[in-house]
Amino acid sequence: MTSHRTTTLRRTTAALAAVVGASGLLAACGDPGSAGGGGSSASATGGAAAASCEAVPDDALVVLEDDKKLQTVDNIVPAVNADLVSQAPDLIPLLDTVSAALDTDTLIGLNKAVDIDRKASEDVAAQFVQDAGLAADDASAGEGVSVAIGAADFAESATLGNIYADVLESAGYDVSVTTIGNRETYLPALLEGEQVQMVPEYVGTLTEFLNKDLNGADAEPVASGDLDSTVAALTDLGQQAGLAFGTPSPAQDQNAFAVTQAFAAEHDLTTLSDLAEACGGLVLGAGPECTERPFCQPGLEETYGLTFSEFRSLDAGGPLTKAALQNGEITLGLVFSSDGSLSTSAG
Repeated sequence: MTSHRTTTLRRTTAALAAVVGASGLLAACGDPGSAGGGGSSASATGGAAAASCEAVPDDALVVLEDDKKLQTVDNIVPAVNADLVSQAPDLIPLLDTVSAALDTDTLIGLNKAVDIDRKASEDVAAQFVQDAGLAADDASAGEGVSVAIGAADFAESATLGNIYADVLESAGYDVSVTTIGNRETYLPALLEGEQVQMVPEYVGTLTEFLNKDLNGADAEPVASGDLDSTVAALTDLGQQAGLAFGTPSPAQDQNAFAVTQAFAAEHDLTTLSDLAEACGGLVLGAGPECTERPFCQPGLEETYGLTFSEFRSLDAGGPLTKAALQNGEITLGLVFSSDGSLSTSAG
C-alpha cells in the first residue's frame, strides 16, 4: 500500500488508544472495590439459588449473549462530516455496503488476522474487500473528491479505516488514512472537516460523548441497549454537531462476558440467562472498577440474578482476565466482544 495510509495526526499512548478501541466502555466497568460474594442468593425470577459450578480450563473462549441488554449497544458506524456528505451523496451508500458485510464474528476474524496472526491492517482490509465483493460498480462516482479517513491508533480502527478507504478508492475517491489519537483529539478535527472527514465509530460511545459535549457532563444518558433508540439519539446529536452517519453494522465492540468453550459446552450455555439458571457461586474476573459499575458486577447480579462467591481484580478485557479464564482460575471474565482471541460461537 502507498505511504498515504500511514500519515500521523497525533498519537497517544497505547493504553489510551486501547480504551478508545474498546469504545470507551471501560468506564462502565467500575471503581476499585471488593465483591466478596455480595450477590443475591436467588435468581432474577425469584427461584432457588443455582448450584455452584467449577471453572473448566480451556484455551478457547466464548462470549455469552447479553440477552437482557445490560450493555449499551456499540455497533460500528461510519461518522462523516456533514459537509462532505453534501459534496459526495454517493459516499454513505458505499459505506453502508461495508456495514452490511460486517458482523461481530467477522470482526473477530479481522482482529485475529492482525492482532494474533500479525498481518498488516492494510492487507487484511484489502483481502476482506475482495472476498466480500465490496468494490464499487461505478469506478468514477467519486472522481475529484478527496476524503481523509481518521483511524485511531489500534488495530480494529486501522483495519476498518482501510476497508472504508479501499471501497471508496474503488469508486474513484482520492483517499488517505490518517492515524489519530483519542476521541477528544479527533472529534474536533472531524467536526472541522479539514484534516479528517470521516472515522469508524461506535454507536453508544459516540452518542454519550456527543450528549455530554452538547448538553453538559451531567446530561441524562440517551444511549442504551436498544439500537434503534440509541441511533435516533445519535442522529439528532449528530445533526446538531455537523455529523452524518451511515447505517450501523451488526458488528459490535462492547463490554462482554466470556467463559471457556468447554465450560459453555458442559453446561449448555449460550446466554447470560442460561448461566444464571445453571450456575451460582461464580468467580468473576475483571478490572477493579467492575465491583461498583452498573454494567459490570452489580448489573450482572441485578439484571440476571447471577451470584458470585469471589471477585478477582485483574484487567478489563486484557491478557490477565483471558489467561485466568483459560487456566480455570475464574469462571466468568470481562472481555471485549470483538477480541481476536475469542471463538465465534458458544455452541
